[in-house]
Amino acid sequence: MNDRAIIDDEVLLDDHRAIPGFERLGALAGDADDKGHLRQFQARLSERLRHADTAPRVARLGLLIGGQRWLVDLAEAGEIVPWPVAITPVPLTAPWFRGLVNLRGVLFGVSDLDRFAGGEATPLSRDSRLLAFGASLNLNAALLVSRMLGLHDPMGWQVAEGEGAQGQEPASAAGVAHAQASVHAQTPAPAPTWAGRSLVDGEGRTWRELSLARLAADERFLSAGR
Repeated sequence: MNDRAIIDDEVLLDDHRAIPGFERLGALAGDADDKGHLRQFQARLSERLRHADTAPRVARLGLLIGGQRWLVDLAEAGEIVPWPVAITPVPLTAPWFRGLVNLRGVLFGVSDLDRFAGGEATPLSRDSRLLAFGASLNLNAALLVSRMLGLHDPMGWQVAEGEGAQGQEPASAAGVAHAQASVHAQTPAPAPTWAGRSLVDGEGRTWRELSLARLAADERFLSAGR
């Protein structure tokens, strides 16, 4: 497989998980917006994923969040929902926690990863999506995504110059500033566990590995309350 993306849409999820930090909240009224549209996305992706079964196991889902390209393991990815969606803000929560969304009758907590990492709010447009965590992670959480970048095979890509074997660098350019913000810090903070290696593809673009499983286990991510 070459570096060209082979899909650009949605993946599916199950419905029985917990919302990070908000297990006590009741169900929102109303159904998920645009159900017919979502069913079309799901049917189309189911067909594409059947064809993707023959692809190398290293295939990763590409995301653009803010200005950073990320690679996510398909096994950790859930439903991808087109923007806009109705998000209900939750009082007294961290700025990176955008609120709750009703996906097919199930509540999901929506987070802004770029802001969680110490950067600016992720800009949104007609290309934006919500990426839900996969069913195996047992967490009703979703991330804001600026744009989906399809499936990629990173085999043969180069590790970014200056990156150590463990990928110890801040998660993004914004993360660099955040990690070094304290004037008392003697050394830059290590990369968060959910941010893996930086890789350079055949066209010279830099990508970062994103582990949703490790993000789902991050104590700060699970505690969205102020």
